[in-house]
Amino acid sequence: MKVLQPTLARVPWMLAALALVVGVLLDLFAPQPYTGLPLLAAAPLVAGATLSFRSALAVVCVTCVVSVAVDIERRRPATPLFVDLAVVGVIGVLALAVNRLIVRQGRDLALARDVAEAVQRAVLPDPPREVGPLTVAAGYTAAQAEAQIGGDFFAVQETPFGVRMIIGDVRGKGLAAVAAVSVAIGAFRQEAEYAPTLVTLAQRMDEAMARAAARSDPVISTEGFTTAVLAEAAADGEVLSLVNCGHPPPYLVHDGQCVRLDPTSPQLPLGVGLGDVAPAGSVPVDVVRLPPGASLLLVTDGVTEARDKRGIFYDPVASGRMRRQFKDPDALVDALTKDVGRWTEGDREDDMAILVVARHRPPRAA
Repeated sequence: MKVLQPTLARVPWMLAALALVVGVLLDLFAPQPYTGLPLLAAAPLVAGATLSFRSALAVVCVTCVVSVAVDIERRRPATPLFVDLAVVGVIGVLALAVNRLIVRQGRDLALARDVAEAVQRAVLPDPPREVGPLTVAAGYTAAQAEAQIGGDFFAVQETPFGVRMIIGDVRGKGLAAVAAVSVAIGAFRQEAEYAPTLVTLAQRMDEAMARAAARSDPVISTEGFTTAVLAEAAADGEVLSLVNCGHPPPYLVHDGQCVRLDPTSPQLPLGVGLGDVAPAGSVPVDVVRLPPGASLLLVTDGVTEARDKRGIFYDPVASGRMRRQFKDPDALVDALTKDVGRWTEGDREDDMAILVVARHRPPRAA
């Protein structure tokens, strides 16, 4: 890629020069009444849209000089000479104005991206590298390279009840999704410290998101729900409790195997009245063992609904690249991100969030 960059940078210059040269040739050799004036005028336009202001100004000046020189060479009267010069000059001025507009638009876009990235980092900060007996890694890939804000989220927090974590996906896009994410993350961080059970935590988050949706725009509130998986690790990290609220199931990655942890009884998404539909005693909690060195892989539907050119969905269990040993959670996040990218050939339709928590291996005896 680095080898191609200088060549790509020369393309605008080559296009402007090509328009200028062909315009001169047509002016000199084309039969009357055909002239190369349109192509001569196109050179400043190409430069104004693709080059810097100084470079575009240089192209405009050179084009004006060339236009006059060609008319003198062909012994044209003064009136056509000045008309050609006026046409090239006016178009050159317009090209410089377009250049200024493009530069200003680029600056505004860069500022918007910076603001979006700052908002994303404020709402969705990176999780801690180590929490209790667990090592943590996370990754977020936007569906579009220009986008920095999405509806996927994750969080990990050490609480009096153990290490609690969540991964989720709010319905919607843009600023409405960011607002819902901020509510979900805020409710999780607050209630994770006080909710005595994982089910209670899910129900309190459901209530918080339902209240936020009720205060928002009526159109948004009718569609406002969030799928999520909540997990809780015991003090030693050996046992994991899971509650799945309408979200893609997590995976257990260990000893070269990737096993999908389907919920015993999937619950409704958060924000639709989980506590009303399913009382605390009726919500099952799935319990799995996390052996030393094993990883819990939590993903959003940007992974499970990624499709190849044939329309086949990506499956981490079926992928041979997931059935191997990973030295740390970061390696697993990186491998999964690349594998999904290969599967879709870079054509993603949804944001992709990945959260991996791994249990520390016990130190080897001396």
